[in-house]
Amino acid sequence: MKHNVLRLSQVIAITGLSRASIYAKMNHGTFPQSRSLGARAVGWLEKDVMEWIENLPTSKESA
Repeated sequence: MKHNVLRLSQVIAITGLSRASIYAKMNHGTFPQSRSLGARAVGWLEKDVMEWIENLPTSKESA
């Protein structure tokens, strides 16, 4: 089973969040955790990021 891995720049582009916001949300447990890809590289599973986006409240839900 192949998993697509997104790098930070891709996660920023897809979510519209800043690097700081992504890491803050990870620390609060409200964003998918990154996975270690090597000594100095991390990535996020695309399916996890897309699921997070799909589960965001809509403006109708928050009104």
